[in-house]
Amino acid sequence: MRVIGGRAKSTPLVSLKGAKVRPTLDRVRESLFNQIAGDVPGARFLDLFAGSGAIGIEALSRGAEEVVFVELNSQAQAIIYQNLAKCRFLDSENEEKKSKNWILLKSNALHALKLLVERHHQFDLVYIDPPYADGLYEETLTALARSGLLAESALVIAEHHHKMALLESYDKLKHIKNRQIGDTCLSFYEF
Repeated sequence: MRVIGGRAKSTPLVSLKGAKVRPTLDRVRESLFNQIAGDVPGARFLDLFAGSGAIGIEALSRGAEEVVFVELNSQAQAIIYQNLAKCRFLDSENEEKKSKNWILLKSNALHALKLLVERHHQFDLVYIDPPYADGLYEETLTALARSGLLAESALVIAEHHHKMALLESYDKLKHIKNRQIGDTCLSFYEF
């Protein structure tokens, strides 16, 4: 696993090991960022269920103005810090010293959405990739649509198994297209 493009291009990334962990493959990330390439520079990007942080780090590498990583698992949080340091977005000597353009929220997705509302954040791009078997898509996408966190014309991308059908809309989020890469499907929603 590596950074595909931008200023940290080709930097190898560490991923979390385990049966329940499913890191986004390089070819899926490449396809995603080919689809949204023009939208990333200067964007405010939310990486829900961040895992290793690869998606948010790719956004930082490609010029996102701000990235918020949301991850509950403490092992994954440590890997996000490690990957940020490898890509020079973090001083590896001091994990708490972060650059001004990213935040790691150590929380579950729904609680993080509430915190971000309280902190008056807004996002142009949101990537959600919950564990496939946990049934969190509808709850998360609906909460996101109703949260007030999405900027006008925001784009939300949900990664899921191609056999799992997502709804055509979640409140004000409207499905606009799918992109299938092997067994993985990216569903794009517009706000």
